[in-house]
Amino acid sequence: MDNISTIILAASLFIIMLGMGLSLVTSDFKRILIYPKAILVGLTNQLIILPLVGFFLASVLSLKPEIAIGIMILAACPGGATSNLISYLAKGDIALSVTLTAFSSLITIITIPFIVNFSLFYFLEEDQTIQLNVIETIMQILIIIIIPIGIGMIIRKYNETFALKMAKPVRIASALVLALVIVGILVKEKDNFISYFQEAGLVSLLLNIITMAIGYYSAKLFKVHHKGAISIGIESGIQNGTLAISIAIVLLGNTSFAIAPAVYSLLMFFTGGLAIFFGINSKK
Repeated sequence: MDNISTIILAASLFIIMLGMGLSLVTSDFKRILIYPKAILVGLTNQLIILPLVGFFLASVLSLKPEIAIGIMILAACPGGATSNLISYLAKGDIALSVTLTAFSSLITIITIPFIVNFSLFYFLEEDQTIQLNVIETIMQILIIIIIPIGIGMIIRKYNETFALKMAKPVRIASALVLALVIVGILVKEKDNFISYFQEAGLVSLLLNIITMAIGYYSAKLFKVHHKGAISIGIESGIQNGTLAISIAIVLLGNTSFAIAPAVYSLLMFFTGGLAIFFGINSKK
């Protein structure tokens, strides 16, 4: 993508993270003291099990390197504002959902560079290998995630009425910009899109459904309350597609790595709808 498209993508991620910040207060980070077990189960699913499932699927399904790397980038980016919205609509524990998103956003600043570098080394041929500078990448992710979240939280602290009023318009704006970015990717890769969708569609769907199921049932296994189990399932299975696309295009400069996250971002609305249906109709 050209420089203008890259700037638009970075701006869309900034808007999304700003919107997340508008929904956060400092007490969200204190909830680990209230129900540490639920947060520990959720973070284990998001930060450990999710990348392992992604690697397993990318390996056994014999994907093209660019699709496999895209899946790994996606698996390195758990949570996001969308997962909070789906948790709310599915009648999950929204406080737990927001807390998991907040903590995973902080921790993945460190984990993303290592997971992405591993996937680049593992799936690319030796003469094609590229590598992210870990320190530089951490700083870049810090800028595109923590700064807008921090700005949003400051606005919320000093003008809560304005923050709550702006939350919905920011979500709508970020969704529209993301849609434009996905369309841009699909247009640029139009000659390969059908084959990419055929290859990335199944693995993206499997990653989504398997991790959502593992998240929900592992929470049940550890006797997390019902609403909490719904949120953990959603947080484990709904990834931050915008961040994954940004890493592929802005940090790695490779649109083909963004195909799997883009395909996933389309399928997510279907699986998210199923999660909402399940949550509304499930019994304690």
